This record gives sequence, C-alpha cells and structure tokens, in this order.
Amino acid sequence: MNLPNEIVPEPPQAPQWLVDLWIGTLTWLAAAGQNLIHVAVIIVVCIVIAFVLRLLIRRIVHRVVDRAKIKANVNDTQALERSPLADMRLVQRTRTLGTILQNIVNVAIVIVALVLITNRLTPDLVGSLALLTAAIGAGLGFGAQNIVKDVLNGLFIVAEDQIGIGDMVDMGLATGVVEYVAVRITHVRDVNGTLWYVRNGEVTRIGNMSQGWARAIIDIGVPVDADVPAVEAALLEAAQNLAKEPKWRTRIIDHPEVWGLESMTGDALVIRVVMKTRAIAMADVSHELRMRLKGAVESLDLAAASLESVIPDGRASARRVRGANPPTTRPNAVTGVAPVARGIWRKKNPPQQTEPPKESE
Repeated sequence: MNLPNEIVPEPPQAPQWLVDLWIGTLTWLAAAGQNLIHVAVIIVVCIVIAFVLRLLIRRIVHRVVDRAKIKANVNDTQALERSPLADMRLVQRTRTLGTILQNIVNVAIVIVALVLITNRLTPDLVGSLALLTAAIGAGLGFGAQNIVKDVLNGLFIVAEDQIGIGDMVDMGLATGVVEYVAVRITHVRDVNGTLWYVRNGEVTRIGNMSQGWARAIIDIGVPVDADVPAVEAALLEAAQNLAKEPKWRTRIIDHPEVWGLESMTGDALVIRVVMKTRAIAMADVSHELRMRLKGAVESLDLAAASLESVIPDGRASARRVRGANPPTTRPNAVTGVAPVARGIWRKKNPPQQTEPPKESE
C-alpha cells in the first residue's frame, strides 16, 4: 500500500535514437511490403499474359497442323511425308514460326517486367539511366548489327518458305540437306556427313532442289552407225512404259521427252532423254530410267557406249530450261490478247446456222 507522501518513480524512457530506429524500421518494412506486393502483382500479371499468348500461339499452330492432317487424311505428322509436299511444308513453317513467336513473347514480357519492377523499386533510376541506356543501345546496335541482320534474314526465310527441314538446298556456303532452321542459323548436312552452320545474314542466294518439280536428264551414247530415229523411238517407248507403271506413276508428273541428238563424238552419238518428276523422287526415277534405257538400247542389238545423268548449268541451263515442249503461260495483258477461258466456264462456240436446202423447182 502506497503512502500518500511516497514519490512514484517514472518508467525509464527509451533513447531517442532507438525510437527513430524503430520508426524507420517499421516505415521501411511497410514500404518494402508494398513494393513486394506490387512486384508480385507485376510478375503474376506478366506470367498470366505470357501463358495466354503462348496458349493462343499453340492453339493456332495446332489448328493449322490438324487442318493439314485432316486434308491429307492422316493421323500422324510423320505420315504427311506421303502426302502432298505443300502440307508437310505448311506444318514445318507453322511450327517454326510458332516457336519464333513464343521466344519473342517471352523476351518482350521479361523486358517489360524488369522495367516495371525497376520503376517501382527505384523510380528515379530509369530516368537517370536514360542517357546511359541510349548510349549502350547505340553501341550494341553497331556491335550486334550482324546478329540483327541474321535474325531479319531468318525471319524472311521462314516466313516466305524459302527452305524447310528435309530440303536439299544449295546456299552458296554449303550444299546438303536442311536439318534445322532457326532465325539466326540454318543447319545443313552435306553428303559426307559434315554439319554446316550457316548464318542467315550471310546467305545471298538459295537454290532449293526439293520444291515443286525436277527433271531427270539422261544422256545415252550409241554407236555412230546406229539408226537414230529407231533408237529415239525405242528410248521413248521405254520411258513411257516406266511412266505408266503404278509404282512410278505417282512420282512422274509429265510425259517423258526425247530431246534428240545432243552431241556427237568420235565413237558415239549422244541422245538426251528427259523426264519431269517430283523433286524428292528425281534420284530414284533417274536410277530406274537409266536401267530401262540401257535395256531398250540392248534390245536393238546395240551397245550403250555411255550412260550418265546430266545437270546443265550456266548458259546451257538457261538455254534449255524450256526443253522440247515450252511451258504454257498466261497471255500478257500488255499485248492486248484476251485470256482464254478454261474448264467448265469455257464458252462453247455457237452452232452455225445453215440455210435449209432449197427445194428444186
């Protein structure tokens, strides 16, 4: 029991520096908590946006691929190799572009997230580093111009379907089969098994030997005293029989041609036989065609002095690109020649009216 005159001592007060430290700590924790919440929100929003965009890109890619499978009536992408070439190339190009778009989305979202987080944590940092960032960007622009060139060329190569996986190509720097196509580098494996890494920015021309059609050109030599018209007829018949067989009919897309006497040497007459094939089947058709032509010559009791496949180049290639039968083209609108209607829309010639026979008087 306290006495009336007894003095109660006051509780000890904390030092001012400790109070300031405690208040500062609480303020920092509150600000850090708010920043942490904002950073978490930014990261979650970016992840959601990336997930939605990736899902959208993946759905578009799957829809294009599924449509190609349904059109080709197959269940597996590998089976598209037996379908028309356009379907397989469509799948390859779509998947490549889908991968590129996903990478672009990932990089863009990461950069945006880093800028937003930096701006939240240190608002003055982004503004103060603007000049430094511009200088660094200019330096990287000059230093990484080759990389930018490679990426831009790669985008055009993929988007324009210049090459695809599995194509036989001549890229100037390397010739072989394309194994991988990216936005910066293309992988080409040659016949020796060497894998070439070709930078897309260094490619100035591309020769694709797997698109559209190809020509199997065979030069066969016969004795100088052979009957050329009879030999040509036998060779053409052998080539036509090959084109009619069910096994080869799907690989040959036009009637075979005999381009005639190509050259004469001291001991042989060289006759050229040409067959238009699918690009991916040219080698197989050439092998079989050589066997058939050899048999046709031997059936005439003649010896084949020479038999080889020919790939014209340079001026010879330019002169003979049309072959014996030039391709049909659309009329040039400048010349004023009216286009010819074809198919079911072709107008029939009106029947000519004939005068009825006059009755003899």
